[in-house]
Amino acid sequence: MAHQFSTSYIEDSLSLFRHTKKLAEGAMEQVSDEQLFEALDEEMNSIAIIVKHMTGNMRSRWTDFLTSDGEKPDRNRDNEFVAPPTPLEDLMNLWNDG
Repeated sequence: MAHQFSTSYIEDSLSLFRHTKKLAEGAMEQVSDEQLFEALDEEMNSIAIIVKHMTGNMRSRWTDFLTSDGEKPDRNRDNEFVAPPTPLEDLMNLWNDG
């Protein structure tokens, strides 16, 4: 994806995020709904858990990014690795929110 020189960091960032989001959604479409929630073993996270974690990360990193930096005090990172939302519609709503 070619980026043109721009003085708008926000515009460039949003364009790149939208592109990356589309790639991730394309990858998720390649597995069944059930497979999104399955971990291959105890050492791995399911795709749904990764989605929940990425949502928390994006929300924390990009909320008020012009006035505050990094982790937000209301983020509960450990909670991102347990019990992703079900059904799939709720997971995708969380994804889109992030």
